[in-house]
This record gives sequence, structure tokens and C-alpha cells, in this order.
Amino acid sequence: MVGFVAEVPAGALADRYSRRGILAGGAVLQACGYGLWLLVPSFAGFAGGFVLWGVAGALTSGTVEALLYDGLAATGAEESYPTVYGRVEAAGLLVQLPAAGCASVLFSFGGYPLVGWVSVGWCLATAALAFRLPRQAPPDPAEPQSSVDTPAAGPDRSLVGPLKRLAHTLRTGLVDTLTRPSLRNAVMLVAALGGMDAVEEYFPVMAAGWGVPEAWVPVAVLSIPLAGAAGAMLGSAAGGVGRRALAAGLLGSALALAAAAGLHRPAGLAAVALFYALYRMVLVVVDARLQERIASSPRATATSVASLGTELASLGLFAAWASGGVPAVALLFSALAAVLPRLLRPPVR
Repeated sequence: MVGFVAEVPAGALADRYSRRGILAGGAVLQACGYGLWLLVPSFAGFAGGFVLWGVAGALTSGTVEALLYDGLAATGAEESYPTVYGRVEAAGLLVQLPAAGCASVLFSFGGYPLVGWVSVGWCLATAALAFRLPRQAPPDPAEPQSSVDTPAAGPDRSLVGPLKRLAHTLRTGLVDTLTRPSLRNAVMLVAALGGMDAVEEYFPVMAAGWGVPEAWVPVAVLSIPLAGAAGAMLGSAAGGVGRRALAAGLLGSALALAAAAGLHRPAGLAAVALFYALYRMVLVVVDARLQERIASSPRATATSVASLGTELASLGLFAAWASGGVPAVALLFSALAAVLPRLLRPPVR
């Protein structure tokens, strides 16, 4: 619920003030959440930690994409966004592997507290790294809601002035996102596709249900994030493909997942890896198309609307799994492939 409520206002905050400061603040809040778990190991402490983590996630999602795209646009290199974003997504998947290994080693030496405090330190290091990102000039100095690195100076030093400016940015972003058909459709598509990434929660469940011994499940599913990272990298090369080709790629991922369900044995995990590679490739390209359509809108706000939709769409995936397992999820991906060409139609000029 915290993520749902904070997502879009956090995007407006990133458009109104310093994006790198927002990223650093999110990392600090996540560190505080972990610290609260360690210092107050009770229901209230864990609930408070999740609240802080939820706000931290809201501050980060949308802000990263906006900072990256506008940073590239400032140097005339916005066409490189799919390449760079694909690398970012691939790195996020690949880093899960050494992180899991390090956590296992740390836990064997110092248990949960050692893992927790190292996680706190890692978040604080992330905050320091965020402050090393380049400053960004406003895309349009005449636009009052443009993203700047410091708050706009003015005679009103109370909270009223900043809150009014934040509300103006939030309203502008929402109105632009919801009333421009091409942008609204792209936001809907990114939200729906992003929500489908919740399927990764079920990879170990699939492996165990298809006969992989419990002790070997972590090793058996290792190839899936690796395949996803490869797919994200391929997204940079697929940046110029047409919407029907993208739909075919997404349909191919659905068919691979359906084939895995039909096999219902450990060998089916290879088909799951193929499914995840194709899916992550399409996701990178579709996100790039969204960033291209945002244009003069408050970018982090519009992207945060998509992130909010992603959280809601993931509930649909959970419902599909509960109702029909892997075949129902594959059918959901097929439905998205069917509507993708329509939602990605070029804007009318």
C-alpha cells in the first residue's frame, strides 16, 4: 500500500527537485529500513522497515529512467537509451548471483545480523554513488515544472510554496500522461508488461513442482536470470524493430512458457529461460518507446505512473497463477502480445 500511495508523488518530487538527490535519499531510506529490522526485531519494527523500503522503492522507480534519458538527451545521445538501459537491466539481473553467494557466506559467519548490517552499508554506498552522477540542466529553462538539480529559489520560504510547485508538477504530469493517447497507451503497455515480471517469484516453484530436488532448486533456476540478462542486452540491438516484430517476440515467449508447462519436468526450465530472455528483450524496447513519447512531460512523473500500473498488473499475474498455474500465465502473455501492436501505434502528427 505504501508503494501504491507514494509511487506517483515520488516521481513528481524527482521532476521538481534533484533526481540524484532523490535516488540517494531512497537508498538512505532503504538502509534505515534494514537498520530498523535489526534494532527492533518485532512486528512493529518489521512493519516500519517495510514502510521505509516501500517509500525508497517509490523514490527510485521512474527516477532512474528519467535521469538516464534526460542525461543522454542533454548530450544529443538519446538514441543510445535502449543500449544503456538494456545494460542497466542486465546488470540488475546478473548481480543477483554474486549477491546471493555473498549473503550465504556472510550468513554462515555472522548470521542474520551480519547480513543485515552489510546490507545497510551497501545501501549507504549506493547513496554516495548516486551523488557522483552528473548534474542535469533543465531540458527547457522556461518550463516551470522541469527537472532541476536544486529547488527553485523564491520569496516564499515556507512549505506552502514548495508544496504548490510540487502539486503543479504532479498535476501537469498526470494530465499529460492521461490525455495524450500515444503516451497513455505506451504507459499502459509498460505497466502491463512490467507487472508480468512478477513471474520470477514462481521460478523456484516451477522447478520444485517439475521434479527438481529441493536442494538443487537454486542451481536449477540459475540459468533463468542469466537468460534474462542476455535478453535485456539484446534489447539494445532490437531497439529499431517494428511493433509487430516485438509482438511476435512476446508471443514466442508465451509459447516457450506454454511448452515448458507441457513438459512438466526439469528439462522444461530451458524453455522457461528462453521465455524470460525474449520477455526481457521486449520489455527493454517497450520502455525505450515510452521514454521517446514522454517528450516535454514531467518524465519521472509519467514513468512513475507506469510503475504504479506495474504494481497493479502484478496482482493480475498472481491471480492468473492462482487460477490456472503456468498455462494461465502463458495465456496472459499471449493476450499482451495481441494488443501490443495497437498500443504501440505511432502518434498521429
